[in-house]
Amino acid sequence: MLKRHLLVLITSFVCGSAWAQFRVEVSGVGLTQVPIAIAAFRGEDAAPQKIASIVQADLERSGQFRGIDVGASTLDEGSRPEVSTWRQKGADALVTGSISRLADGRYDVRMRLWDVVKGQDLGGQSYAVVAGDLRLVAHRVADFVYEKLTGDKGIFSTRIAYVTKVGQNYNLWVADADGESAQSALNSAEPIISPSWAPNGQQLAYVSFESRKPVIFVHDVASGKRRLVANFKGSNSAPAWSPDGKTLAATLTRDGGSQLYVMDATGGEPRRLAQNSSIDTEPTFTADGKSIYFVSDRGGAPQIYRMPSTGGNAERVTFTGTYNISPSVSADGKWLAYISRVSGVFKLHVMDLATGVANAITDTTADENPSFSPNGRLIIYATHQLGREALMTTTLDGKIKARLAGKNGDIREPDWGPMQK
Repeated sequence: MLKRHLLVLITSFVCGSAWAQFRVEVSGVGLTQVPIAIAAFRGEDAAPQKIASIVQADLERSGQFRGIDVGASTLDEGSRPEVSTWRQKGADALVTGSISRLADGRYDVRMRLWDVVKGQDLGGQSYAVVAGDLRLVAHRVADFVYEKLTGDKGIFSTRIAYVTKVGQNYNLWVADADGESAQSALNSAEPIISPSWAPNGQQLAYVSFESRKPVIFVHDVASGKRRLVANFKGSNSAPAWSPDGKTLAATLTRDGGSQLYVMDATGGEPRRLAQNSSIDTEPTFTADGKSIYFVSDRGGAPQIYRMPSTGGNAERVTFTGTYNISPSVSADGKWLAYISRVSGVFKLHVMDLATGVANAITDTTADENPSFSPNGRLIIYATHQLGREALMTTTLDGKIKARLAGKNGDIREPDWGPMQK
């Protein structure tokens, strides 16, 4: 059954085309959300990007904020707002700013954050960037606001990777965390699966079938250069990085069945982690590097297990349901996201690892490949909605979901990259 599901993941790319652009559609209501007003930045009507709109979409997608209607208000970073007016509008916080074009063609972006309740200036930021970096600036503004008001690091300036198939071509894409500004990292006539971000955010490991069998490459995103790191006898699949970026875990069949190995990220001879006759696959490291979660059918059906990253005895983690796959662990080690087959459909579940209590958090029926945001507050996953594949994010309780959707095509295998340095 596990082999069959993995085969489905590969062959499901047969139809569909890529989405060139995404839009964010946020649904759901959180229990505790900060009401925030984000006034239009002065001068943004003449700029290539609407900074305020991007910031608001980022913050709302996090599930931590609720946008307040600002009407036609335009305030720059030097304006001292009339806090009583914004309190009457229901805002607890206010973002103001400006954008102007410099003599050298770059854009000067400035912002300021206000605590409306206390009437306190919480600080600001300024950037001078080329037009192509304005979306990144907007994401960094959202990161600044998010961290100031929640105490957690923002993740809006991070990147995601995913795979599509267009006609007979497969594409590995790298995009902003909201799905915009997608760039093709690799185009191939053969399947590409299992992209996995390196901890430095500069490289991707993935599986390519260009040699008519699955082999593992490590790809430098900026230069496009790549190196072959696993081309052993049989199948080489499911690469996962250790937190220090020095080691890759992978599933190899070089000695027969699918087994877990670790190897140097530059290549070299792999070391087997366990000795058994079951199928072991889909490894993922914990943030401290001490453990690996993985999928095994050693109990008769696919379940999620945990073992020391040096190898040794495995401990079963999932007990509810007869088919649980695709583990992802939050950076703080508190949560496990995975896919469980329930009554014949595949649903995203989140488990509290301290209690072992797990809950389905979606109402869709073809969820796959969850991946935590670097701050552990959101999960990205692929699913099937309205007759086509969709890329989604959700809060851990499932209350706030955002669909990053386009016009046509299928999208699979999302992986959320690390914080940008």
